[in-house]
Amino acid sequence: MIHEVFMPALSSTMTEGKIVSWVKSPGDRVEKGETVVVVESDKADMDVESFFEGYLAVITVPAGESAPVGAAIALVAETEAEIEAAKQQAAQSSPQPAPATAHKETAPEPVETAPAIAQDTPSRRNGRIIASPRARKLAKELSVDLSTLKGSGPHGRIVAEDVEAATGRGSTSAPAPATTPAAPARTPTAAPPVAPAAKPTPASTPAVPVAVPLGEIVPLNTLQNAVVRNMVASLEVPTFHVGYTITTDELDKLYQKIKSKGVTMTALLAKAVAVTLQKHPLVNASYTGQGIQYHSGINVAVAVAMPGGGLITPVLQKADQIDIYSLSRAWKDLVERARLKQLQPEEYSSGTFTISNLGMYGVDRFDAILPPGQGAILAVGASRPRVVATDAGLLGVRRQMQVNITCDHRIIYGADAAAFLQDLAKLIETDPQSLTL
Repeated sequence: MIHEVFMPALSSTMTEGKIVSWVKSPGDRVEKGETVVVVESDKADMDVESFFEGYLAVITVPAGESAPVGAAIALVAETEAEIEAAKQQAAQSSPQPAPATAHKETAPEPVETAPAIAQDTPSRRNGRIIASPRARKLAKELSVDLSTLKGSGPHGRIVAEDVEAATGRGSTSAPAPATTPAAPARTPTAAPPVAPAAKPTPASTPAVPVAVPLGEIVPLNTLQNAVVRNMVASLEVPTFHVGYTITTDELDKLYQKIKSKGVTMTALLAKAVAVTLQKHPLVNASYTGQGIQYHSGINVAVAVAMPGGGLITPVLQKADQIDIYSLSRAWKDLVERARLKQLQPEEYSSGTFTISNLGMYGVDRFDAILPPGQGAILAVGASRPRVVATDAGLLGVRRQMQVNITCDHRIIYGADAAAFLQDLAKLIETDPQSLTL
């Protein structure tokens, strides 16, 4: 029997997927539950596995091309004898001129229409080596035997960093996105006197590629197309903006005291927002056709620019209930996996409130576009020293930042937004120490 391999729906918003790479080649043996292809969904690369045992007979959608969800991307034959019939079947269904072998009058085998692949859960199955496709590719380039490595990924999965560590390379910068050609492997020789590039922080990664092909039209990647769809959807929502000035002297002092313990300013801001949202459930809510959806959890998403273009919003789940140190570790892990395009859909699509911070670029203030399915997003500007009038009637210098909230006016009104910002400012200005409790 010949089975069709379909493009899976890896998220609720996914309408098409792009083939990043095929782990298996035509003619290779495929085991049930074995990863066969890597698919780029809206915002992540996902390993997918076969539901059937047999042989990968034909790949109908090669790497680098896209297909709608539910479209056939390959054929799997249960026996080697059926591979030729699968090729003929693929040739007959292709709109392109069929090869010579496709003119034989051979009836195709019946096709089972059950879904053929599902999202992969990294684990060891039946003694087989489980490694990410990137790790497999890198191991092949560097002639590394995967069976000799101990995986550091989830459930012992071998990841690219394990392969690099085995060759002494190590990772000094964020990897290129999966849709770009892999860079030539470096040889583990003495480094030149030029200092290696520092690993970019979530805030400092440029939003555009370093090398821009001037004079050419560059197609949008899958992530950029997803951003376009979301932004267009946002145009249908009536929104308004409310700005507020927050003095950050006390928050800055706290940050200087605890940053050596791994705490990031992003985590502090997310925690402050989450704690404030406890008092303002309406600002954490969203609009539905039936009314207002009050969410049971406070999930703070933070916008992160991705190398190669586009952005993603990793989500700090239940940020109000997690201590600041665990929250900072979770954020670091989310950003690292986001840049590797390894986030699960619920890790970037379950936010109930979003923060967009451009302050690290020196931006004073800006308006953020409301993400679909949320009621509000907070735009954070730079914290700068400013001359202000003190309560004693004297002039003094205070560090202040401008924040600007964008709200869905169908459920949130000006007074609601103002009250939220007022409480957020009070927390940051007078009691930031409570964020460490």
